[in-house]
Amino acid sequence: GRGVLPRAMAALGAYRCIECNGEATELYRDYRRGVLRISICKSCQKPVDKYIEYDPVIILINAVLCKAQAYRHILFNTKINIHGKLCVFCLLCEAYLRWLQLQDSSQNTDPDDLIRYAKEWDFYRMFGIASLEQTSFFIGISITLWWMTPEMLKRKSDFILLLKALLLSTYGKLLLIPAVIWEHDYAPLCLMFIKVFVLISNSQAIRVTLNLNRILPWFAIFIGLIFENGVVCLFQKMGWDV
Repeated sequence: GRGVLPRAMAALGAYRCIECNGEATELYRDYRRGVLRISICKSCQKPVDKYIEYDPVIILINAVLCKAQAYRHILFNTKINIHGKLCVFCLLCEAYLRWLQLQDSSQNTDPDDLIRYAKEWDFYRMFGIASLEQTSFFIGISITLWWMTPEMLKRKSDFILLLKALLLSTYGKLLLIPAVIWEHDYAPLCLMFIKVFVLISNSQAIRVTLNLNRILPWFAIFIGLIFENGVVCLFQKMGWDV
């Protein structure tokens, strides 16, 4: 099929082979007049990045399937810079879900209150709580990985790349909105599946970024969840609904 080549991919730089995670100086070579040749990895003798000629929809499907090759393509071989905006939008989705559940628990069905609810500070409080929980989750993961694999996180750029990978891998939280809109009896089960999917994506992002085995990322996520639940317990002791 017809692919979409990422911008500035012809320039020399540090890329990664999506198959073996080996370094490469280029993804393809341009012979002019539209003739391109994908570079071959010197380590595994496979194309460095076959996704550069794939349609973005195919890449997205492979990312949803948590394929390591798709994650390497997105993290190392593209110029995606939406992690900050994606993080804010995901937090807004989570805050909206919590705010909606809080309004349901109040059992106030007066339609005149809908506009007033939108202006209340409860939504912003939920956004702040969700932000603190996610921050503590990331801190727990970073501390664990730095303690277990200090050679992988020596520089500030290593932490930035890890943070970017974690932020991008939380895209599954966008499914919270459809789960709320299409409300049905299995909504709690759907929310649980979304949570599990996000954790699986986080694990794959950590594994790809630091080139680790499957066990250590899950251990780091477990510690991150302990940090996150610690923040939840703190807010509950303060008498706040979370």
